[in-house]
Amino acid sequence: VQLQASGGGLVQAGDSLRLSCTASIGTFSGYTMGWFRQVPGSERDFVSAVASQDDRTRYADSVKGRFTISKDSAQDTLYLEMNSLKPEDTAVYYCAAGQAHYGTMHNIGNYIYFGLGTLVTVSS
Repeated sequence: VQLQASGGGLVQAGDSLRLSCTASIGTFSGYTMGWFRQVPGSERDFVSAVASQDDRTRYADSVKGRFTISKDSAQDTLYLEMNSLKPEDTAVYYCAAGQAHYGTMHNIGNYIYFGLGTLVTVSS
């Protein structure tokens, strides 16, 4: 599966952005889909994911209540709606596909495919 994230940009604190992730090769079918983010010098951190088996969603505590993950299975497109953005949300955001259930989908080790990232910059 080849993934491509898009939708990043420069916004001000409090603004919203919607990231998209499409599969240029392959399909999302059967994969848990997730979003991770990374700032220079740090590890890639879990943001959110939606389970393949039951569409249950999970969020990092830092984004809970502000970010919403969704997917359009027919279009093989994954979304991340980000509201009330904060400067600390600044990072490169990556979409990912893997084999995980609700209890394990925060673990980056369960993801097989990562797309090229999209940069989100939130100014104060």
